[in-house]
Amino acid sequence: MAEHHPETPAVSFGEKHYFVIRRLHSLTGLVPVGVFLCFHLLANASILAARDGSEFQKSVERIHALGPFLFPVEMIGIWIPLAFHALLGFQIIFTAEMNTQQYRYGGNVRYMLQRTTGMIAFFFIIYHAWQMHWFGAPLGGGFFRAHDDGGAPAAAATTARTIQAAWWIAPLYAVGILASVFHLANGIWTSLITWGITIRPQSQRAAGYVCTVFGVLLAVVGMGALSGFRTFRLPPGSEGGAGRAASTQTAHAP
Repeated sequence: MAEHHPETPAVSFGEKHYFVIRRLHSLTGLVPVGVFLCFHLLANASILAARDGSEFQKSVERIHALGPFLFPVEMIGIWIPLAFHALLGFQIIFTAEMNTQQYRYGGNVRYMLQRTTGMIAFFFIIYHAWQMHWFGAPLGGGFFRAHDDGGAPAAAATTARTIQAAWWIAPLYAVGILASVFHLANGIWTSLITWGITIRPQSQRAAGYVCTVFGVLLAVVGMGALSGFRTFRLPPGSEGGAGRAASTQTAHAP
């Protein structure tokens, strides 16, 4: 009688390349997405340096100095890595088990918060891009403008006008910013473990303190920027802002 050998289950692409994919997911969350988040919040916080918005306008002008290279830089350096990180993140969320109800250990709670803040950050980024980026103009968004129709600086005014358009926009931004900052800071801590940099409990604890300080400082920067736009005094009759779509030449949000 011939010996029967059970068939080996087929291995999916994701299972076969699990190690590489998870590290690419970790890496794209740090570089370039995490680096861009830091840069973005710091650039926006320049609204606090001059109440007339001139320093923020300079930050915008430096970005627009890329000219025709701005769009490919955004696509390759921000949107494609962000899409990869987000889509893989959702796949991880929907296939993982969170045991916070059964086991309320710190690790499980952090795991749950990492996934939850990731989802919040994802939908906030979509809303933010619709509202401020020229991508959103065909859908009724794209309110940010670097210059008005006469060529005068309008970056601070249009950003502030958009955030001040309704009472709930600033609180929504606060939630989105804090979720994004926590997701990055906690993601750095977990990435150090994933990449084998912090193996011992002592090094993980020390890294946790450093990431906490980093997260708090970045959150302060983000909240400061939001407060600056929330309290920015709009010039009478200033052009742009909510309710007016921006042109593709001037609508790249910083």
